[in-house]
Order: sequence, then structure tokens, then C-alpha cells
Amino acid sequence: MSSILTNSSAMNALATLKDVNRGLNQTQDRVSTGLKVASGKDNAAYFAVSETMKGDSGMFKAINEGMTATKNSVATARLGAETVSDIAQQIVERVAFAQTDGVDRADVQLEIDALVKNMGTAIEQATFNGDNLVDGTKVGVGNEVTVVNGVKRTGATFGTTSFTFEGVDLGAIKTAMEAIDVGTSTDLAADLATAEGQLAASITASTSLGITENALDGQMEFIDSLTDTLDSGVSSMVDADMEEEAARLQAYQVQQQLAALGGKAELRMAERKAGPVVTDQGNLVLDVTINGGISDPAALELMVNKLKHLFLLVLHIIKDLKLW
Repeated sequence: MSSILTNSSAMNALATLKDVNRGLNQTQDRVSTGLKVASGKDNAAYFAVSETMKGDSGMFKAINEGMTATKNSVATARLGAETVSDIAQQIVERVAFAQTDGVDRADVQLEIDALVKNMGTAIEQATFNGDNLVDGTKVGVGNEVTVVNGVKRTGATFGTTSFTFEGVDLGAIKTAMEAIDVGTSTDLAADLATAEGQLAASITASTSLGITENALDGQMEFIDSLTDTLDSGVSSMVDADMEEEAARLQAYQVQQQLAALGGKAELRMAERKAGPVVTDQGNLVLDVTINGGISDPAALELMVNKLKHLFLLVLHIIKDLKLW
């Protein structure tokens, strides 16, 4: 039935054009932002999960930066402990040398005093940004150092994970070494045992700090990998496939032109892989449906020739086929 009040063909053409323009605007937004899910209205579930994961990734990165400062403090303390250990080894050798009769023990003691002074200097300098892990104040129950090394989620419950370690007391080693005086000692064997015991204590201190530093390094490497994984997961959910969107953009632009000629075009999507169908010649496939025949064959032929290097147009004529 024909009507002078309602033009069905024009209404259909207008609806097609509106759909094309809507799709074109959406695709242009994706191309310009790089996101296929930019807000909750695009995909509420993906948006909620991705925002939570972004927050976790940001927290992990901030925690990793904080752990860097702690690791530097431990590394500085370890260097101090290793220096004290080296000096303690020299003191042990001087005390062992003093065991022999005929040795000028006063001169040996002067060497020991100089070494102890160097040990004290190393201990005073083994701090990072004011953080002192070698003065004995962070040793023992209740004095440990606690470092937040991550976050955790169990269902709706949020919490943090932490790592605890102790500092060392290099000052006690220096004090014990200061008490040794081979020049006036009446028990050189006991002095040697004392020096050797403090050497063992310095080795234990440097080993302990080395283990702590290694643990911090391992956790920081894990967090780096974890944040990369989180960022990759967020990307897979919300980032646009730029190749696919570029193809869609071209297709929508063609659809706009075809809509003006009374045609409706759809980019043919692959069934067994993501993205559009691509021919062996590298062309995208557009299925073009034309209702009521081809109104302007010359214009359509011109468009086909213009686009044939990009698209393979498959025409579906519903009625009133007109050859061109």
C-alpha cells in the first residue's frame, strides 16, 4: 500500500543512516581513546573489574617504590657489616700475631686501636637517609622492622601483606674489640678467643642482612611481574583492538556513502577468529544490501571502483534488480 503521509523507504533509509552514524561515532571514540570500555555504560562488569585491577596495580607500584628505600637501607647496612667483618678479620690476625714471644705488643696494640677506630667510622656511616639498621635499636622482639610488601583480596575483604626482619648490633662488636689490649693483657689466648668470637658475630650480621636484602629483591621482582600481569589483564578487557577498529572506521565511512544511495553495508566478521574477514588479496568484505533496486548505478559503480583496493563489496539486491 502506498501512502501520501508515510514514506516507508525514506524512514528505513533514515534509520539505516542513524545506525551507521551511531556506529561511526562509537568507533571514532574508540580510535581516539584507545579504549573499547571507557565507562560503566560500555560494559559495566568489565569496567568494575578493570578499575579494581588498576587500583591494585597502582598500589603495588607505590609499595614497590617504598620497598626500594628499605632495600637501600638494608644494602647500606650489609655493606657496613661486611666492612666490620673485614676489619675484625684484621684484628684477629693482629691478636694472633701478639701471641708470639718477642713481639712488641705495644705496637701491635696501636694497630688494633687504629682498626677499631676504622670500625667505628664504618658503623657510623652505615645508614641510609637516616635509617640505622646497625646500632642495635632494631634487634629483639618488639623492635623488628616491618615492611608492607603487597596487598591481598579475599572475596570482599581487603588487606596488606608484610615482611618482618631485624637489624644488627655492630656497636657491640666494636665495644668488645675495644676491650682487647694485648699490651697489658695477662691472658692473650682469651683475647684471641674474644676477637674470633666477634669476627663470627660480624659474619653472622652481614649474612643476615644479605639474606634480608635478597628477600626484598625477590619480592620486588615478583611485584614487577605481578603489576605487568595486572596491566596486561586490564588491557585485554578495556583496550580497543586498533586494527579492528580502523577496519570498522573505514567500513562505517563507506556505509555512510552507501546509505545515501539506499544501501545498507555490514563488515563481514570472521567466525573462527577475532576480527573481520580478510580475502587472500588483503581486502575486507562488505555485505551490501539494497532494497528496491539500484537507484543510481553510475554512482554505485564509481564508489565500487574507488573502494576496490580496500573492500570486496558483495551486493544483495532484494527486489527490482537493475543491471549496471
